[in-house]
Amino acid sequence: MGDPDPSCSRRQLLRAGGLLLGGGSLLALGLNGRARAMGRPAQPLPFDPQECLRSFESGRVVQENGRPLRIFEVEARSITLPLGGQVLFKAWTLNGRVPGPTLRAREGERIRVQFRNGDSTSHSLHFHGVHPAAMDGIEPVLKGRTAIYEFDVGPAGLYPYHCHVAPVSRHVGKGLFGLLVVDPVVPRPPADELVLVMGGYDLNNDGRNELYAFNGIPDAYMHQPIRIRQNALVRLYLLNMTELEGPLTFHLHANAFRVIRPGWSESTDVITLGVAERQILEFRYPFPGRYMVHPHQDQIAERGCMGFFDVVPV
Repeated sequence: MGDPDPSCSRRQLLRAGGLLLGGGSLLALGLNGRARAMGRPAQPLPFDPQECLRSFESGRVVQENGRPLRIFEVEARSITLPLGGQVLFKAWTLNGRVPGPTLRAREGERIRVQFRNGDSTSHSLHFHGVHPAAMDGIEPVLKGRTAIYEFDVGPAGLYPYHCHVAPVSRHVGKGLFGLLVVDPVVPRPPADELVLVMGGYDLNNDGRNELYAFNGIPDAYMHQPIRIRQNALVRLYLLNMTELEGPLTFHLHANAFRVIRPGWSESTDVITLGVAERQILEFRYPFPGRYMVHPHQDQIAERGCMGFFDVVPV
């Protein structure tokens, strides 16, 4: 396949017939140039992007040495991921999904992440934030082995985590990333809390992304829009983990959001994020209806990183 005709609709079917992409090879037939998200995946999804929006993993809390310890279990394993039409991608996942689970703890807590590598390739987990060098997650964890990452979390905010085995861009690009939410000691006001993680897929290992997605599946929230209530406070935890690209923007249609940072707040409808940058955004929709959400790099939005908020009356 050559480059798609730029006059073609992004909804045209990718007529490639059973592509399986990953592991450095194309197992069905050659793919050259750029591909596009072409309708709903022909096969069932191994995870639900709607569940990724609002699922937070709190682990389990035990008492150890006189203080609470929050324990998480994370496993790396490969899955076949339908990306749209007949396109199948060999993804490296954490707990069977892309992005990995959204872990959640409270400022000042100690967490222990039990990471098991159930894949055939070495992986690791590197957490952003402050912790001892021994917990930095840059050492490969071999097939079938388990590593323990333990440290105190804080201050409150968002902390990406991802595999740090070289080449890092390949391991991240195949799905090994997620988000740790650290809540403040004084809870934020109640809100409808959502997680959106932007990512890209290099389908043929040419150093360029052909497809893009929110929460792992191109166009998932176009096919099934994100339902929110009119006038409800929405708190969005936003992360950009799109390798092989420059900074991306994030844009809401017909609305503005507040960027929440300690001691500072800004109201805007577009924000710029480099790789691994993240923000907490808050907004309300005063009018019912369906509103687009996407990066303002239109070529990226048109290749899968696009969705809708479906605002319904209370």
